[in-house]
Amino acid sequence: MQHKVLTIAGFDSSGGAGMQADLKTFSAFACYGMSVLTALPIQNTCGVRKCYPIPLIAISDQLEAVFDDITPDAIKIGMLFNEDIICLVANILKQRAIDIPIVLDPVMVAKSGDYLLLPSAINCLKTELITLVTIVTPNLAEAGCLLDYEVRNKEDMLVAGKKILAFGAKAVLIKGGHLLGHNCDDLLLRKDLSKDTTKINNSQEWLITPRIDSTNTHGTGCTLSAA
Repeated sequence: MQHKVLTIAGFDSSGGAGMQADLKTFSAFACYGMSVLTALPIQNTCGVRKCYPIPLIAISDQLEAVFDDITPDAIKIGMLFNEDIICLVANILKQRAIDIPIVLDPVMVAKSGDYLLLPSAINCLKTELITLVTIVTPNLAEAGCLLDYEVRNKEDMLVAGKKILAFGAKAVLIKGGHLLGHNCDDLLLRKDLSKDTTKINNSQEWLITPRIDSTNTHGTGCTLSAA
């Protein structure tokens, strides 16, 4: 195993999403996986039943224990649940994760409709955490939540991607799995750091992908962002 990767995420007892999906994905890419638990949702492939909070001090202690012993080569962030957890994680990353690539999956609402990020915490996610990350990976609904309008088609995705980049992330991957049609194309937008830093130059790339006809979609966003 060549690389050490940390997931900061919630729990899934069915093993298909959250930190369990992340750790399985890390292993599939021959990476050494580490984890920090942020929340304890009781869920399976059918939906979320309850969510138990994790004390802030327990999250802080987990993060400090990891960084005191094994510095990650990369970090993936998933479910954070509320504003206090976002602020805690952001403050520690500012101190301990300088120059470490960070992937943020802005987990907000489960497919069952249950909240995995409280609506009151969305603004904090934008101002405190997106500014720190290398890439953010929203689906259409999550992009819409970040911007407070519905993202429905590829034209909306392009507009939304540019606005999310303006929050401070270096790149954004808007996933097209909820598009209508035979394809579910993703949009990758990146800030062009090789040019004049006083200007905003963005590169864009459409990742053209035929839709896979499957009902086995639990945890797909977690798996992609971990990969």
